[in-house]
Amino acid sequence: MSLYEKIKDKSAKVGVLGLGYVGLPLAVEKAKVGYQVLGFDVQKKKVDKVNEGINYIGDIVDDDLKTLVANGHLKATDDFNRLAEMDVVTICVPTPLNKFKQPDLTYVIKSTEEVSKRLHKDMLVVLESTTYPGTTEEVMKPILEKTGLVAGKDFFLAFSPERVDPGNKIYKTKNTPKVVGGVSKESTRVAKALYETILNAEVFTVSSPKEAEMTKILENTFRLVNIGLINEMAIVAKKMGINIWEVIQAASTKPFGFMPFYPGPGVGGHCIPIDPFYLTYKAREYDYHTRLIELAGEVNDYMPQYVVERLMEILNSKNKCLNSKKILLSGVAYKGNIDDLRESPALKVIENLERFNANVIYFDPNIPEFTHNGNVYKSVELTKELLEEVDAVLITTAHTEGVDYEMIRTFSDVVFDLKNVYKEPSESIYKL
Repeated sequence: MSLYEKIKDKSAKVGVLGLGYVGLPLAVEKAKVGYQVLGFDVQKKKVDKVNEGINYIGDIVDDDLKTLVANGHLKATDDFNRLAEMDVVTICVPTPLNKFKQPDLTYVIKSTEEVSKRLHKDMLVVLESTTYPGTTEEVMKPILEKTGLVAGKDFFLAFSPERVDPGNKIYKTKNTPKVVGGVSKESTRVAKALYETILNAEVFTVSSPKEAEMTKILENTFRLVNIGLINEMAIVAKKMGINIWEVIQAASTKPFGFMPFYPGPGVGGHCIPIDPFYLTYKAREYDYHTRLIELAGEVNDYMPQYVVERLMEILNSKNKCLNSKKILLSGVAYKGNIDDLRESPALKVIENLERFNANVIYFDPNIPEFTHNGNVYKSVELTKELLEEVDAVLITTAHTEGVDYEMIRTFSDVVFDLKNVYKEPSESIYKL
């Protein structure tokens, strides 16, 4: 039986390499439609949790994971020799930037090498990790072909970018359209068939992995640039005495040619602050400097510093300096209603505040504790007494549940609202 036929009747054994925010939800959806799924991860803690049916990803329904583990459709292991048993392997590992904003493909390369050691004929290998155009064909393909097997002929190789929006109430892994590009027509056909059996959404094919890789970069570069634009507009508007939030609301009444983006303390998450710089790196090979992307990145990187500069102005207007003052951050997650700290701009705000010797504390109903730069921070209890004690409250994350914003407004001397939580003006509330 061909792999295509195994996929169609769901008898193919499926491996998911990397059980994080992308890999585990994907593994769950594959198992839910009837595949025998084996998750692989180097972190034994994650492996053990999956095998015990303990969920650690917000977008997964706890009972779904428990049921799939109990009925044997989903298991996890740190034994990479078991990759040899798989008909399909999807790679969902981190692709961070180093301190120089250069792509770090360490996890992709190591994962590909692990697969290469167990590669066999008719296996489908799909990379889902966001990366620069050319990674699948220029980095992965040579590693896999060292076995003597030829991509597109002896085995199938494709790229399909992850599209995960943590906390989104409407679009989850199951109903988000997929893009697939293979190294050959047959690779594309087989990979498309895989996702069609899993998703309740369109699977759109492109002519090669490069187009699929570029698709994800374009999606998040679009957001980075527009967020950079609105952040710069917010800075200019403040200098001109203009309410940027009112301007955005007014501009949004136009039924064409405008899409609202909102200013904030910076950009966070694993995608927007990172993905566009994979393109700037690759573009240098072609002697091109991506000025607009890098400028947008500079504007967004400046926002945490701008927030602290504005806070200093606010405190100065009350005859206070920032040094030694007690500052409370409401929310440290990178976006509302999630527990994800990755690249959160709140962390940069904390760093900038502490540079001026501020005493920083935080409250976040979703993140009870975290470690940053070697320091351990614990969420405080939000009380009337605490709010009366602190010198300022910064709304850095707009959680819609678990935060008493009315209490914050009532008992705080200064509230610096970075997320436009408060629509009505007030003497104690300052806007970005």
